Amino acid sequence: MKKYHTKELDELFEAILALETREECYLFFEDVCTIKELRDISQRLKTAKMLAQGANYAEIGKVTGMSTATISRVSKCLEYGGGGYQTIIDRLKEQD
Repeated sequence: MKKYHTKELDELFEAILALETREECYLFFEDVCTIKELRDISQRLKTAKMLAQGANYAEIGKVTGMSTATISRVSKCLEYGGGGYQTIIDRLKEQD
């Protein structure tokens, strides 16, 4: 992902890190993303969590409505990616 690092992305991530509440996140992301984009992102996270818990593609597809291609992409990111999904999954577990 290093080749995608730009000043603009740095500023976006700094803006996200500056958000303090769930409501601020809703307000910001509703302005920045379409409803479909937000749903897609949230479904990818749900997919990653289900994969981490051992769910199979058919099960995940039934629950999320995601295609096997997208589920496969999330699976590859979990397995070989930078660790972003796993970091979030671990942190969410800590909060529970």
